[in-house]
Amino acid sequence: MHIPVKVDYGVRALVDLAMHRQNAPVRASEIAGRTMIPEAYLAQVLHAMGKAGMVRSQRGPHGGHSLAVEPDDISLSSVMECLGGSDNLVACLDDLRACVHVPSCAQREVWQEVELAVERILKSRTIGDLVDRSHAILAAGAEGAQTVGFRNSRN
Repeated sequence: MHIPVKVDYGVRALVDLAMHRQNAPVRASEIAGRTMIPEAYLAQVLHAMGKAGMVRSQRGPHGGHSLAVEPDDISLSSVMECLGGSDNLVACLDDLRACVHVPSCAQREVWQEVELAVERILKSRTIGDLVDRSHAILAAGAEGAQTVGFRNSRN
């Protein structure tokens, strides 16, 4: 499965907004600086997520961006849907006519299982989970970061 850069940037921006909620609204230039997302591209991503109801934007000298919903209410699958990251691993999963081997292909079942597993994970993880994980990594330091696991409140 390919995760488009737009989805990666969207998740990074949402995590940043969640981690800096106390400073809301947050300027795009601040988000771009902390996340290393090009500001022009970030504007497109924030606009798309605003249309989807995830982000609220405010214009003006005291403007910026903030989360429109709680971080625990934004699943990674909803970010994928919003920003167009829903391509299948192989074309035959969407269109049986895409491959001449479909009638007798054992691989197709494996790719379907992989897609379902990825979908389950993306639905079960939220921006809130990533914020918690980021805080745990920061608290544990770089050495202990790998021993700190995700909380999984949806399973």
